[in-house]
Amino acid sequence: MIYAVIDTNVLVSALLSRNPYSATVLVVNAISKTGICPLYNYEIITEYKDVLSRAKFNFPAQAVESIINKILEIGTNANRVHSPEIFQDADDVVFYEVALSKEDAFLVTGNTKHFPKNPIVVTPAEMLEILKQLETQKL
Repeated sequence: MIYAVIDTNVLVSALLSRNPYSATVLVVNAISKTGICPLYNYEIITEYKDVLSRAKFNFPAQAVESIINKILEIGTNANRVHSPEIFQDADDVVFYEVALSKEDAFLVTGNTKHFPKNPIVVTPAEMLEILKQLETQKL
């Protein structure tokens, strides 16, 4: 099992995607198969609800509720670990700091430029490779 904070943009991209094999969709699906144990806190859940409920996306309420409930059910509520890093967007800090709360955890984001250059910050495609390597090691 891999611990990871899932950035909101990954959830948005997965819900917008029409490709069931896109990296973002596969990352979100990995949550339900318990390949990824999502890390979250109340600030992250609040952002998920706020962003995914925006009228401009017009996501079905049931789909939003399903993803958030899956994260709450399977995931781990984690405390922030203060980071001295400087962020362009203050809203990004919580995702990074929650990822720092668990050793060997990742932050999965489509916006790696918004975060410090750190091996824990990965794209959805990179997370799929990490999951694939983990599966290979189990065999």
